[in-house]
Amino acid sequence: MAGGTKAAPGGAAARIRAIEREHAEAVEGFFRTSIEVVEAVAAELVAAFRAGRTLLFFGNGGSAADAQHLAAEFVNRFAEDRPALSAVALTTDTSVLTSIGNDYDFTRIFARQIEALGRPGDVAVGLSTSGRSPNVLEGLQAARARDLVTIGLAGGEGGAMRDLCRHLILVPSRDTPRVQEVHILVGHILCRLVDDALFPRNDEARRAPEGRGGRSAARRRGRPT
Repeated sequence: MAGGTKAAPGGAAARIRAIEREHAEAVEGFFRTSIEVVEAVAAELVAAFRAGRTLLFFGNGGSAADAQHLAAEFVNRFAEDRPALSAVALTTDTSVLTSIGNDYDFTRIFARQIEALGRPGDVAVGLSTSGRSPNVLEGLQAARARDLVTIGLAGGEGGAMRDLCRHLILVPSRDTPRVQEVHILVGHILCRLVDDALFPRNDEARRAPEGRGGRSAARRRGRPT
């Protein structure tokens, strides 16, 4: 074929298009009814950062990877340079995780860390595609007991997370990959909304290339507004 491009093996093009349609349907199905909850979560995060609070992310497997991904976006940067924001993934310290799992139980790995690190007004963000992960549920219960704001990202019917979260980002799908794809999209939207609220920039500054008003201008902006 032209340019050396080969057809997908085994006629996989149709399957690729079908998966893309499933993805698009999951995204559209979520945003058709849930824009208001995304707005509400963004407002909670902005308020927490303005008050000097910390976001605590946690989940299992792919959701653990999403927890780490989103924490990194806040601590380091999302699209442009700006001051660091306080966020922690509770999924990364193997000594803490294994000691809690060994001395207590795997269901306690997030709850114990929240008991140690969480403060009233902090935000606990639990991710579970089913809404039923026992350690995520215990983490949210511990967060509620310590007066943290509880936010959940789930799929399907939301499981027990419905009763434990002040705000629940619920993807109306039981297909784990599609739920995870919507979760990270919503996570990126939240990062963008938080940056826009705390570090407003005009469109011209946002388009400025790195090194010519981009990074240097961002570094001068100081604390969140």
